Amino acid sequence: MERILLVDDEPSILSVLSALLKAEGYEVMPVLGGDKAKVVLASEEFDLMLSDIRMSPVNGMELLKIAHNDRPTMSVIMLTAYGSVETAIEALKLGAFDYVTKPFKVDELLITVQRALEYNKALSENADLKAQLGTKYHLENIIAESPSMQNVCDMIKRVAPTDTTILIYGESGTGKELVAKAIHAQSRRKDKKFLAVNCAALPEPLLESEMFGHIKGAFTGATANKEGLFEAATGGTIFLDEIGAMPMSIQSKLLRVLQEKEVRRVGSNENISIDARVLAATNTRLEQLMKEGKFREDLYYRLSVIPIEIKSLRERIEDIMPLVYHILRKETPGGQTPPALDPEVCAILESYNWPGNVRELENAIKHAITFVKDNKITKDVLPPKIASTPIRTATRSPISDIDASKCKSLKAFIRAKEKDYLQQVLSHTGGDKEEAAKALKISLATLYRKLPETQE
Repeated sequence: MERILLVDDEPSILSVLSALLKAEGYEVMPVLGGDKAKVVLASEEFDLMLSDIRMSPVNGMELLKIAHNDRPTMSVIMLTAYGSVETAIEALKLGAFDYVTKPFKVDELLITVQRALEYNKALSENADLKAQLGTKYHLENIIAESPSMQNVCDMIKRVAPTDTTILIYGESGTGKELVAKAIHAQSRRKDKKFLAVNCAALPEPLLESEMFGHIKGAFTGATANKEGLFEAATGGTIFLDEIGAMPMSIQSKLLRVLQEKEVRRVGSNENISIDARVLAATNTRLEQLMKEGKFREDLYYRLSVIPIEIKSLRERIEDIMPLVYHILRKETPGGQTPPALDPEVCAILESYNWPGNVRELENAIKHAITFVKDNKITKDVLPPKIASTPIRTATRSPISDIDASKCKSLKAFIRAKEKDYLQQVLSHTGGDKEEAAKALKISLATLYRKLPETQE
């Protein structure tokens, strides 16, 4: 039974919330005032804390800081009658899971509590799994050699088992939809549909009909009833790509869908219950769009319960060559040997800025495979603007610039370097393991022993 710490300086609120949560089967400890709650937090364990913000002498923000530092595995939901954006931003920055404004809707509060506890459970289960299996970041087709992509894969494993709404940030071509599909594939909804819509690709009337459906006669050309993506994705996942391009009129309708779990088809007066998990993605900062009045603040907080940021490829050079080998294997017909890479090509690929990110890298490798000679990729078969890239003398940060707290262990660093080198040698020998072993001056048995670590 999950334990919930309930903190407020109004006895009536404590009484109502305590009765409500106990009726749902939770073990609840109501505490009057932040000063008493501070003492309780120091001595007892809880799965979740619901705390009012405006209290004296110890307010909810102080309790949130204590919880974040001393009880990192406990989720926190803030209760406030002052639903200002500033308060919400500060609470979320300090680590709050979510916030609920007073007077609150019972259903909304209970759903938020359930989501917080599910997220907590997912974190705990993932920690146990990592303790048993060790750290392994290759999720399906996601290449994750860099610390930032390892963190993305870790987040996928944490949030996938929940129904929490996720907002994925990243430049165009970084793989936002791939991450969304990985979340769906790891979730309990994996056997149901994954449906995606690009909010920037459709005009407003068509986007509304695509998402919510319409009834016959709703507009010119509506010759039959049509279910929208939210209905079609019931039990599964809907992915809203480029959410920042969504018109304001549709944003308000989407907010209602997220709050009420119901859709209303265009032209209809009837509400239809839906059960679809929502994942959204954007290549623009929604905070800036909010300042410009182009994105609703309330929708932003509904969508960004948990944000996941994918760094640009130029910020994670460690991923470039593993991605290249992955693309080569994928694009080479079965039974054939992938082309070898000239060392100069490797240096060029790590020096180029990749404004189009992984999508541009994939297109560059496909271009090279098309024009390859003697099954070896050289500089002259790369796209001209990439081939002309000046080779940097050092593609990694100098040691003096590295944050020591983020450094890999020496063992992990050596393993990563060994992996890169073995892949290059195998590529140069056309996949011939005997030739590779001779070139490496190791036994064939030693090479085979290392291959499971390098060819995941």
